[in-house]
Amino acid sequence: MVTSETQPTAHRPQPTAPRAWLLAARPKTLPAAVVPVIVGSAIAFADSAFAWGAAIACFAVALLLQIGANFANDLFDFRSGADTAERLGPTRVTQSGLISPRSVAIDTAVVFTLAAVAGMYLVYRGGWVLLALGVAAVLSALAYTGGPFPLGYNGLGEVFVLIFFGFVAVTGTYYAHTLAVTGLALAAAVPIGALVVNILVVNNLRDIETDRRAGKRTLAVRLGPAATRIEYALLLAIAYLTPPLLWLAGQLSPWAFLPWLTLPLAWQLVRQTRRHTGRALNATLAGTARLELLFGLLFAASFLL
Repeated sequence: MVTSETQPTAHRPQPTAPRAWLLAARPKTLPAAVVPVIVGSAIAFADSAFAWGAAIACFAVALLLQIGANFANDLFDFRSGADTAERLGPTRVTQSGLISPRSVAIDTAVVFTLAAVAGMYLVYRGGWVLLALGVAAVLSALAYTGGPFPLGYNGLGEVFVLIFFGFVAVTGTYYAHTLAVTGLALAAAVPIGALVVNILVVNNLRDIETDRRAGKRTLAVRLGPAATRIEYALLLAIAYLTPPLLWLAGQLSPWAFLPWLTLPLAWQLVRQTRRHTGRALNATLAGTARLELLFGLLFAASFLL
């Protein structure tokens, strides 16, 4: 619920309750969750093993887990004091007083419960493997900014994003369709995971100074701005080199070069990370999410073609 102190004022109208919950869900982050499902499903389709039930369930679980993680991060960042008035990124609903901490906590539990319900079909289909992956995904989402050792605060955010948005999401989706794992499915997880990690890299690059003052030891804080910018470029290089390497290995057709159509956008984003700091990187953050979506769709198309 929206708290009483967040009623509109004469000088700054406040969002309505639905708008506040939409802010909490962070819709611009949702492509990071669904693109791996699209890629994993495309590989299954290419292998003549596509199953609509598995695709729909994976899509629902991925969206709900991402929304639940966003709610949890909003709440835990507020409780830890990491979110302050100096925040450079988009509005956080708990810190700004738009939604009470209790309401955010309740809805976090509700969304994760819905994810578990949607995942029951996947467990029925894929057994203990998908059950274990689902439990691990929920625990990692909660541990990212919560618990005694928040992963994101201790320089481990990139590692877990690569694992869960790359290998678990892409290969797990493929497994839900086929009940098998192939080297191609594992390899396809690399560029997708790298691009999702870069969304986090830009976020942390923007917040280096505020995170340092808040005691958050993100990888960007540990490495510093210059090395973080190099990390961003290296992850892009990994993403763009993977498809042609798969083509050279005989795993893909020349359509593997389709994702290279997004190279101009990638180059523009690299230049922005070098030139911009602070709040100006919000546009780079949005652009990186857009790049992951476009690259992922073209990468999925390369399997279908």
